[in-house]
Amino acid sequence: MTPETLARTHARAFAGQSRGWTAQEIADLLNSPLVFAVGDLHAFALGRAIADEAELLTLATDPDHRREGRARACLAAFETTAQARGARTAFLEVAADNAAARALYRGAGYQQIACRTGYYTHADRAAVDALILQKPLA
Repeated sequence: MTPETLARTHARAFAGQSRGWTAQEIADLLNSPLVFAVGDLHAFALGRAIADEAELLTLATDPDHRREGRARACLAAFETTAQARGARTAFLEVAADNAAARALYRGAGYQQIACRTGYYTHADRAAVDALILQKPLA
């Protein structure tokens, strides 16, 4: 997986919702020894582990490969990698209107701990809250 292939998958996954991350943005993240990628060309997760906490930075699945269990597998790989790096708690944020992602995270044991009101802004629709979710990994 290269930053370019990850950026293409990210752009397809978030088309119509938000701007996909560029290859340079992904490369800049991956240049940090704290950041890691798991998955494949059709679905991937980017995470960061610092001390005993991990953050899921993004989880993207190509629309042509949804409903195949790829996001669930990437989330599990993120958690395993985070644990191997010493994380005992995982955090993520998800748009309140993203029902599929919320169901995925709920099914994986994540629970809401906070809300950022109106965090996601879009030119053509109302702002959407970001829900902050947490899961113990230990």
